[in-house]
Amino acid sequence: MEKIEKQLFQDISQIIEESQNTIAISINAEMTTRNWQVGKAINNFVLQSQRAEYGKQVVINIAKELSLKFGKTWNDKMLWHCHKFFNIFPDEQIVAALRRELSWTHIKTISYIEESLKRDFYLEMCKLEHWSTRTLQERIKSMLYERTALSKKPDELIKKELQSLKNEQKITPDLIFKDPYFLDFLGLKDTYSEKDLENAILAELQSFLIELGNDFAFLARQKRITIDHTDYYIDLLFYHRRLKCLVVIDLKLGDFEASYKGQMELYLRYLEKYEKVEGENLPIGLILCSGKSEEHIELLDLEKSNIRVAEYLTILPSMELIKEKLHKAILYAKARTQ
Repeated sequence: MEKIEKQLFQDISQIIEESQNTIAISINAEMTTRNWQVGKAINNFVLQSQRAEYGKQVVINIAKELSLKFGKTWNDKMLWHCHKFFNIFPDEQIVAALRRELSWTHIKTISYIEESLKRDFYLEMCKLEHWSTRTLQERIKSMLYERTALSKKPDELIKKELQSLKNEQKITPDLIFKDPYFLDFLGLKDTYSEKDLENAILAELQSFLIELGNDFAFLARQKRITIDHTDYYIDLLFYHRRLKCLVVIDLKLGDFEASYKGQMELYLRYLEKYEKVEGENLPIGLILCSGKSEEHIELLDLEKSNIRVAEYLTILPSMELIKEKLHKAILYAKARTQ
């Protein structure tokens, strides 16, 4: 292909691709609006009939007729998806905004999250970080919301932070950092050292970055810093693009110990003095341990030093056990702030 032909081919390809994207967005928007209107019609009928069982039977009967006319997509399950969508998002103006940002599959998935604050969290994070539907489903399955520091705050503060996220795209550390971190992909099952843990993370760096979350960039391992002729080594150093700060990760075996605070404070103050550049926020420290005492964390008041402590799990127990543990942690944290 000659140069002029190649250029013409590229120009036409770009036009077609842009058009396809525009068409896809337009189709999705119309699909979302249609499904909301279908849900509204079903809701109005169910309310008017005042008989839930009768309403369910009517929907089943209508679904059979719709499937014959418009295809198998329009079964009773699809109609109830539409009904659920309308019940969760009855405001047409909100739907008009949603349809431009998320696909119908995204919206359908989010609609089935019963807790409103949790639903708003996934909705806003999905929009901000442009999650695929698969990523959204994986985040929900891994209980991302319950693992964030945000979930452990009083409800009013959660609402405030989610509102800032929605209106200003303002990200806070409580939206980013988790507890615990799931590191089962490292393949560490028996006895291992801190060095083994670090090596395993670096060998599976892409998976580790996914577990950390979007916008983390790896900078260094065993970064040497020298203070008064003494060398210290930072296990892992990252940068977070949206938080605009360096993030130090210190890997520890066993339970958290109070002495870890002083070590991390030294690292953070050094980075603040010698590595932080204009426009960046203060560095954040994350101490990863295989266990921790909540009272230790509370008494040390680590957040004032910009330090966070989280557990990591290299072998995952059943999700039911994890769910129960997270539920208890959330209740404990909320009770503490009352």
